[in-house]
Amino acid sequence: MRPLPELTPWNRWFWSSGEDGNLRIQRCSECRTYVHPPVPICPSCRATSSAPEIVSGRATVVGYTLNEHPWLPGFPLPYVIAVVALDECAEVRLTTNIVGCRPGEVHVGQRVTVRFENVDDVWIPLFEPTGGTDDRDLVGPPLSPEPRGPVTSERFEHRSVISGIGRSATGRRLMVDPLSLTVDACLTAIDDAGLKPDDIDGLSTYPGPVGMGMSEGGIAAVEEALRLHPTWINGGMELPGQGGAIIAAMMAVASGLCRHVLCFRTVWESTFAALRLSAAGGRVAGPQQWSLPFGAASAANWIGVNANQYLHRYGSDRKLFGMIAVNARRNAALNPAAIYRDPMTMKDYFAARAITSPFGLYDCDVPCDGSIAVVVSEASVANDLPRPAVRCAAAGTQILERVSWDQGTLTHEPQVIGQAAHLWSRTDLRPKDIDLALLYDGFTFNCVSWLEALGFCGFGEAQDWLDGGGRIAPDGELPLNTHGGQLSEGRLHRFGFVYEAVLQLRHQAGNRQVGGAETAVVSTGGGVPSGVMILQGVR
Repeated sequence: MRPLPELTPWNRWFWSSGEDGNLRIQRCSECRTYVHPPVPICPSCRATSSAPEIVSGRATVVGYTLNEHPWLPGFPLPYVIAVVALDECAEVRLTTNIVGCRPGEVHVGQRVTVRFENVDDVWIPLFEPTGGTDDRDLVGPPLSPEPRGPVTSERFEHRSVISGIGRSATGRRLMVDPLSLTVDACLTAIDDAGLKPDDIDGLSTYPGPVGMGMSEGGIAAVEEALRLHPTWINGGMELPGQGGAIIAAMMAVASGLCRHVLCFRTVWESTFAALRLSAAGGRVAGPQQWSLPFGAASAANWIGVNANQYLHRYGSDRKLFGMIAVNARRNAALNPAAIYRDPMTMKDYFAARAITSPFGLYDCDVPCDGSIAVVVSEASVANDLPRPAVRCAAAGTQILERVSWDQGTLTHEPQVIGQAAHLWSRTDLRPKDIDLALLYDGFTFNCVSWLEALGFCGFGEAQDWLDGGGRIAPDGELPLNTHGGQLSEGRLHRFGFVYEAVLQLRHQAGNRQVGGAETAVVSTGGGVPSGVMILQGVR
């Protein structure tokens, strides 16, 4: 029942390699660099000549997750998804399954060797233990590369403001047309900005018209419903995270292309599941061919691998993640829009069913239905709005790590360290100047990664820094996810964080208002790529 890769003239050599019992990896004919996944050019010397080369098939486990959730029907549970570093070149890693031992015996540093499973015309490279252990650090510490400096002292971020916000009903299995949710949020945001629909001359969204309950249909669907006639549109997945739609809107306004951009994000995952709609297809193509055949079907698996590497490296334990989850639930109790508002203790956290190690149920965000819209306007209107404007002080978007879940950063969530470094290069503000943090928490480990990448504490220091959760409480040094985040409010894919930031900076958050909040850092997820902003109230 494994999903199988779609074979092409360019990948067939890899997926059929095991027919003779040998593992093969692409190697540059000029500089002899090993490259994986295969690409048509050597990333080291830029040569375009390469060939598959037999390698020993021996490797070391550098990250793993024990999956206990049935993402894929017919895939026997439990099973171990691992990232292994090859002996020939530790920088070349394979996502795979560890077989031939009890799942609970897999650990970082375990020595393994390849064995192949033949399914139809595909030979799947699996790995089994050899009985040895390698204690060397084959991953290396997280790096903080220097971002490119700004090309000018002017900032596009300062030429626009967030003028309006709106949201639809939010909940589980609302059984409402997602486009209807979007229209509700959009019209509310337009009204919140003191505008009329005809004032909107730009549309921007993430991720565009995709399936799986992750979109209302994109720009075309919303334009057809509202008939806004924009002068500029933007929609797609390859943006600086979900909030890249808002960053792009700021750039469009700063360039003078439009004056008021309506940004929106809609999800209806729980209704999609309830209706038993199918996204099933044939064989797997593109980047997922390197992970889905091994049952790594969810970001929970991909990020779980990194979270276990983090725990191994720094000697932390799951209490670290529990502090994030309990804090989110405590804050959600004050948010009438949150899906989960009942109290949760650390005991409840540890009692939850396992999903994929080290994550249990409460480490994972909540699929839901809902839509949030944001209006980005020309900065000159800031003093004419019915409600206080919010401006972006800086945005961090630069890619300084490999855009990969298994080949690049493995100590933290990918695509947070580079964007965080880029953020601070575009402002004189520093972590001590931030009043609250709205940090993407698709999983508890996401928050930990962002806290450390942004410099609120050092790498590996989060468990002590959190101080039992007191430091991130509403009355703490850095209130975190005051609305409950995606862990308790619901997975509104970063726009929920922007919505909460605007409420807080307007001082309209009611009984969860952070006293004197003027500056907030707001991040998106990782690996998409990613993005992060500093928002400030305009007084």
